Amino acid sequence: MKVLIIGGLGFVGTQLSVRLLERGHQVTVVDRSPGLHAHMPREVIYISGDSTLKGAWQEEIAHQDGVINLAGTSIFGRWNDKTKKLIYDSRILTTRNVVEAMSPKKGSVLCSTSAVGYYGFRNDELINEEGYPGDDFLARVCVDWENEAKMAADKGVRVAITRFGIVLGKTGGALGQMIPAFKKFVGGPLGSGDQWFSWIHMEDLLKAFMFVFENQEIRGPVNFCSPNPVRNRELAKALGKILSRPSFLTMPGFMLRLVLGEFGSLLLEGQRVIPAKLLKHGFSFSYPDITEALEDVVGKD
Repeated sequence: MKVLIIGGLGFVGTQLSVRLLERGHQVTVVDRSPGLHAHMPREVIYISGDSTLKGAWQEEIAHQDGVINLAGTSIFGRWNDKTKKLIYDSRILTTRNVVEAMSPKKGSVLCSTSAVGYYGFRNDELINEEGYPGDDFLARVCVDWENEAKMAADKGVRVAITRFGIVLGKTGGALGQMIPAFKKFVGGPLGSGDQWFSWIHMEDLLKAFMFVFENQEIRGPVNFCSPNPVRNRELAKALGKILSRPSFLTMPGFMLRLVLGEFGSLLLEGQRVIPAKLLKHGFSFSYPDITEALEDVVGKD
């Protein structure tokens, strides 16, 4: 199959491109970070473009059997009106432009990213794909983001909405933010540590993409997360043990909010999400347990 990845030079896209090539697919990526293209396999076709703007890059979409939309400004950092607009526009405008350029084609598929943040903050409630959306900023972004993607179904395209948990990988992501603090002996739970942490190992994320992409019966929202979410304190304890560092130094909630603003509040809440649809269709996780996942990503001392 011919596959186009929007935002294909990022944390997930670079590894997903390699996995698709290994499965015999032809891969094209659209991104506006040309300097990163040098690190991609030479078999990957690169197109420079800002996906939030209409442009020549859209012409390539009609020639594809499948599109994977990963584009979106990172949510990590202090939120203000400017960053929130970037977070929103990078997702909604990109998806709108992608769907606009898609043409009816038998067997075509759109895998469009979203996040478990769609569900908002639900305390200890166990949530599957049928869960209703939240009403905080990130949840509203996810709702609008998904609604844009769903419009491709009107063209006969199979649409799968991949709701990511926190991705644990060796080249960045959430662990890239956490590990330095632990190595400096200042790592530990955030706030009370009671908040749920829905996560997925990068290997399982890539496997899940292949599983959804190549199984015609899967459509609609699909939770990309481990079947075993953990509380924040459990994550901190497991990471501290693997790094041989203490994990008891709590980051007070008020300080997190002071430093990161609204995003800090997001880190103090959480969702207890399970991948019901993947499990229903027989998907097998390589790293369902947080300790095994962290040992693989971080390594044992």
